[in-house]
Amino acid sequence: MLISSKPQPGRELPGKLPLFGVGTFIGAISSLLGAGGAFISVPYLARRNVRIQSAVATSAALGLPIAVAGTIGFVIAGLRQTDLPRWSAGYVYLPAMAAIVVASILSAPVGAHFAHRWAAAKLRRAFAVLLYSLGTYMIVKALRG
Repeated sequence: MLISSKPQPGRELPGKLPLFGVGTFIGAISSLLGAGGAFISVPYLARRNVRIQSAVATSAALGLPIAVAGTIGFVIAGLRQTDLPRWSAGYVYLPAMAAIVVASILSAPVGAHFAHRWAAAKLRRAFAVLLYSLGTYMIVKALRG
């Protein structure tokens, strides 16, 4: 995405069953990492000749079901834990979840505005820089323990 290489012209989205499999994989990885899925879904859709603006919009729409499924999973997984902070539901700290929900609702229109105003190449590069930055951060954090 950073170097704007063009995908093969014949690449299109697969049929419903393979697409369901890809979606399941993206959702599972995203839930485990606590991410919305854009880091996998946008590059995947871009390589399948989906316009970058449509790929970003689709990944934003995927964020809600991924977040709901992940939240339910972390609530269920932590239900029997006794040493959790007050205001927790399982492994989900409700004040933090509320802050994330509010921030997401407020920032989504800003992201949509930029996604539709920027040229495809600029949006693709900005997304690639964001992915590399997050990847670097995760590696540094993992190495520090």
